[in-house]
Amino acid sequence: MSDLIKINVPFRDKECSLKAGDLIEMSGKIYCGCDAVLPHVVELAKRGGLSERGIDLEGAVIFHTAVSCAGIAPTTTSKPEIEGSIIPLSEKGAKFHLGKGRLLPETIEGLKKNRAYFLITPPVSALLTASMSECRAVLHPEFGMEAFYEITVKDFPAIVAVADGESVFSN
Repeated sequence: MSDLIKINVPFRDKECSLKAGDLIEMSGKIYCGCDAVLPHVVELAKRGGLSERGIDLEGAVIFHTAVSCAGIAPTTTSKPEIEGSIIPLSEKGAKFHLGKGRLLPETIEGLKKNRAYFLITPPVSALLTASMSECRAVLHPEFGMEAFYEITVKDFPAIVAVADGESVFSN
């Protein structure tokens, strides 16, 4: 088991040498979105339209979750709408994708190519929600809890599941 690594997000350092299985805690801003909104985020990113909405993906965390009064918890990343967002958003600067479940080999390779990571969370939504201090819809608020949100977190726990082409799910 590795030591706990604390990371400020968005991650602005040039080097990030996390390994599959590392335990991390993130503090800072995280974007949240899932099934309904992520294809729209990808389309805006491809057109260069995120910055005009105040969204900067450079070094960002994309958490695959809805945000509701019940709290936040990861949704299944392997849904086509979600997994299909990982490579394009990594190409646009997103450093971390946070969710749950296995990824396709081509997605793992895309993460490696873009020097990005897939993180999973401990399965405790109350713990995750307690780490959140601010929350606002930054894109498509009409989608309600499935809008694209920006949240502020402190000591948000996660585990590196995929790094440099290696996956904890391979074993």
